[in-house]
Amino acid sequence: MTATLTIREGTWTELGEIASEIRHVVFIDEQHVPQAEEWDGRDTACTHFLALLDGRPVGTARLLPDGHIGRVAVLAEARGLGIGVALMRAAIETARRQGHPAVELAAQTHALPFYARLGFQAFGDEFLDAGILHRNMRLSLHE
Repeated sequence: MTATLTIREGTWTELGEIASEIRHVVFIDEQHVPQAEEWDGRDTACTHFLALLDGRPVGTARLLPDGHIGRVAVLAEARGLGIGVALMRAAIETARRQGHPAVELAAQTHALPFYARLGFQAFGDEFLDAGILHRNMRLSLHE
């Protein structure tokens, strides 16, 4: 039997409780990001995405009002199933619909190839964020 993947889009009020659980597991528990850095106070202004695999929440991402995508997280047991790609495509399409000329993100360096496969191009130097090496990436939304 094939699993069904659904991506929900909504506000922090609608999706925040579940999204925060996923982010806590991935960023705070697994990657040891300090809570004060993970909860940056920007969630209420963002569009959020929640990935459901057969109805079970397994991933999340957010789109900031300025066109930055962030907090892309997939639970360990659901990685490698295309969930991150589906979340990114949903965020990119929403950014396009909102009229953004491009989307940007700060990618953990181990994830650079993942974002490059989606068409993102790295720019600038590597930098530390929450003790993890990152690099900025950009995707033009002009066809």
